[in-house]
Amino acid sequence: MKIYPIIGGLTAAGLATLAWSHSELNKFELKQYTIPLLPKGTLRGAPDFRILHLSDLHMIPGQETKIAWVSALDSLDPDLVVNTGDNLSDEHAVPDTLRALGSLLDRPGLFVFGTNDYWAPRPVNPFNYLLNKKREPSYIDLPWKGMRAAFIEHGWRDANQARHEFKVGNVRLAVAGVDDPHHDLDDYSEIAGAPNPDADLSLALLHSPEPRVLEKFAADGYQLSLSGHTHGGQICLPGSHALVTNCSIDRARVQGLHDFGPMKMHVSNGLGTSKFAPVRIFCRPSATLLRITEVS
Repeated sequence: MKIYPIIGGLTAAGLATLAWSHSELNKFELKQYTIPLLPKGTLRGAPDFRILHLSDLHMIPGQETKIAWVSALDSLDPDLVVNTGDNLSDEHAVPDTLRALGSLLDRPGLFVFGTNDYWAPRPVNPFNYLLNKKREPSYIDLPWKGMRAAFIEHGWRDANQARHEFKVGNVRLAVAGVDDPHHDLDDYSEIAGAPNPDADLSLALLHSPEPRVLEKFAADGYQLSLSGHTHGGQICLPGSHALVTNCSIDRARVQGLHDFGPMKMHVSNGLGTSKFAPVRIFCRPSATLLRITEVS
């Protein structure tokens, strides 16, 4: 039996799969969930409180399709925008990141950072990724300080190692966040404690859904955690079943809405990938609209 046609066929199949997985990068999806968490009467007749959850833009200059799609999310009329980090994948990407966020920056917003806000990405060994091995950051600085300043100038609140209490419309919010726990930048002791009991909704923010931190948020009584980092698995089996999570969360909760003890948790698929790993397989990029309603 001649093996050359077999090798050629396998090579062609591999190239076709690579091309398809690369084309998936611009097939953005909007996911939506309805979560009853608010006390009766909070919304005063409104149908819901809308949270737009964005994560893992991993922006590279010139990604016009992504910029247009993300900026159009403002038409969803969210009450609150939450950005859970890894906005950058290039040192020159801050202007395009701000263009993508566009009018969303003029809405009430919160953010925490991931390591790909602070440090540039670097080439990865795909076998290490599939073995779920943690990768050391490059420690090459990105211009995150200017991006942070722009977020704050527009009115977004920095939730890295911080607690915030504020009101959006009729909803009183209590929010706490930590810096990226995937690389141990967090210190929960700085924000520990129960949220204000007078709040209508309490949110826990972290870039990577690490169980050791989620357990503390849940024990303190937060109602909903928001995170990203996993890219939903990025390389999945049909049905979006993840092979790895790139953190300590289990594969069953690598994306979407789940329970974490008494707390609800949402993990975003994210909107981008590292520029050194521009593929997605059965795991399209997405943003999520969370419709928070009153309990029945």
